[in-house]
Parts: sequence; structure tokens; C-alpha cells
Amino acid sequence: MPSPAEQWIEEELAALERQGLRRTTQPLPATGGRIPGAGPGGAPLLNFASNDYLDLAHHPHVLETAAAALRRYGAGATASRLVSGTLDLHEELEARLAAHKGYPAALVAGSGYLTNTAAVPALVGRGDRILADRLVHASLLDGALQSRADLGRFRHNDPEHLRQLLARPAPTAGGRTLVLVESVYSMDGDVAPLAEIAAATTAAGALLLVDEAHSAGVFGPAGSGLVRGLGLEAAVNLSMSTLSKALGGYGGVIACSRPMRDWLVNRHRGFIYSTAPPPAVLGAALGALDVLAAEPDRGRLLLERAARFRARLRAGGLDTGASASQIIPLMVGDNRRALDLARRLRAQGILAGAIRPPTVPAGTARLRLSVTLAHTEADLEAAAQTILQTFNNG
Repeated sequence: MPSPAEQWIEEELAALERQGLRRTTQPLPATGGRIPGAGPGGAPLLNFASNDYLDLAHHPHVLETAAAALRRYGAGATASRLVSGTLDLHEELEARLAAHKGYPAALVAGSGYLTNTAAVPALVGRGDRILADRLVHASLLDGALQSRADLGRFRHNDPEHLRQLLARPAPTAGGRTLVLVESVYSMDGDVAPLAEIAAATTAAGALLLVDEAHSAGVFGPAGSGLVRGLGLEAAVNLSMSTLSKALGGYGGVIACSRPMRDWLVNRHRGFIYSTAPPPAVLGAALGALDVLAAEPDRGRLLLERAARFRARLRAGGLDTGASASQIIPLMVGDNRRALDLARRLRAQGILAGAIRPPTVPAGTARLRLSVTLAHTEADLEAAAQTILQTFNNG
């Protein structure tokens, strides 16, 4: 029996259920974009809900470097970075990531969410100002709220609106301004006009943090990200990315200047107060960087494959929004219809996430498809046929 103090929970959960907004976990027998034996009748399950874009989570070299780190250092780092948790492997990975992303320094933290949420209040506080793209990730918004800085939102991917807001005076004379954007947006798959945004922030003397969680590994030279691909390292103060999507592992990283890294070491609470990322995680990331160096065209091949798949879906009459990446939304609108379509596709061997508010704005529920290198051209053609038939049949 639930505690009387928890009675409200069942009522609230029932309300979520009525709105088609209740969430539950869905255990799977394995990870990756193609899961053998997990589909109907023992067929493969085509997983379009995975962020393992480059199919590295099971790559033999990535597994071996993770295992080697585990054998050498043990299961955990056993302390926070500023106590005794910094291993030589942490600093080796940070040096490799900094060079890969074209920055002087980098700082690794426990997860992408933790990295973002703690970075924002390390940079601004009361009397300062944050200007965030309206669709920026929840981790950045949570960090903005924790910072207690003044928060303003500009229209999605609209540099002119950002310029207008930057032209207004900050809430306190001498206060800092921090601009928050993503390079590839996680629920729409569209690409930010980073060059224009960077020019606006530089002209205004503002700091710029770009979340590259979904472009790192895919865009830019050898998957170094869109910031480096556009040559914007000097204009982007903090280039954040994750080790848990295209690199197939876990963790978050900020690439930045050496003084910025030193500041974050002293002010980033997720770095200071969390146990350091474990050795196997570090080894996996180093292995993934090895693969990207040896096979620099993986990201390009993925984007080409995704473009053909997206064109097939659009030709069939589906609305894929402004997608220009490996992330392809199928716009639905209604929460319950999105859930129903996801259930029907799962029964046919396709796993697609039904994305609903508050992850996306009200009235914009969708199925989010992530194309990965685990999906063959034949897989994508078969999936396109099934998706089109399912959508067209209600």
C-alpha cells in the first residue's frame, strides 16, 4: 500500500495516462541499431531509437581498449577528480579530445547532462544574463535555472532575434552574457546557423556554449563536430559533446581554452563533487577516437545514408521537418497517435521513440528516427516501406 503522503502520485500518473504522456521503461536484450532475435518471430529488431550513430558500442577495438583499461585500473576511479580520482588515463583522454576538437584543452565529466547542467552556473550567476535557443536541451535549461541568471529565449535558429536580444542592456552593468545553442538539435535533427550565431555573440562580447552532443562523431573532419567543421573554434568558448552517442560509450566533455578549463576545474560542481568516470569508460572513448582517426569517413557515410532514407520518407508524403542529419523526426502532432504508431511499428520489428511533451512543444508529438551505421541500405528500404504503410493505414 502506498503511503498516504504519496496518494497524489497515483492521481498524477493517471492524469498523465489520460493525456498520452505517461512514460515507462522498455527493457531490451541488447544495444545497437540492429538487435538480433528481438523482433517478431525471432527476426532482427531495427532500433531507430539508439544514439549509437557510428555503430561503435560493439566495435572490437572499442571493446578491447575498454577491457584493457578495466584490467589495468580496476572497475572504478574510486574518488572525485580533485581528491584521488584523476588517473593518467583521464588526462590522456582529455588531451586526445582537445586535439580532436581543435581546442587547447578539454574537461571530461560523468555524463552529458551533468556536464551541461553544471557548466552553466559555473559561468554566470545573479546579475548575469543567459540567452538560449528556444529548443535547447533540458540540461542547459536546468543549468540556467540553477545559475539564477536572467534567462531569455530567442526563436529557434534565428540569429537576427538573438542579435536583437544581445543589443539590449544586461540586467546588471558589467554582467556577463552566455548564449546557449546546439549544433544539431536532438529532437528535430536540424542544423544551427552556427557561423551567424557565433558572429553575433562575438560582436556583443558574449560567451557562447555549443552543445555538440549529436554532431560530434558525425559532422566535421573525422567526426570532430560542426564547430570545427566550420572553423569556429576561436568564436565558440565551450564546445560540449558526449562520449555516449556517436562514440558509443558514456560521459560528457567540454573543449575550451586552457584558462576556461582551469576555471571549470574550480567551479564545475559536476566535476568537483562526482566520482570520476571509471577506467573502462575512458578506454572505450580512447578506442572510439582510434576508430575515427583510422576511418574518418564514417560520419559522412552515415549522413549520406540518412539523406537517402529521409528522401524516401518525404517522397512518401511524411513530414520530416527541417531534418538535415542522422536524426529524422516523423511529425505526428497528437500524443496518442504517436504512441499508437510506435506500438504498431514495434510489432513489425521497428523500434521508434514516440517523443511527446515536455521533451518537445505541445502539439508537436513525433516519432524520432535515428539512423545508424548498423542499418544497411536494405534495412532502411524495408523500414521505409513499413513506416509508410503504417502511417498511411491510420
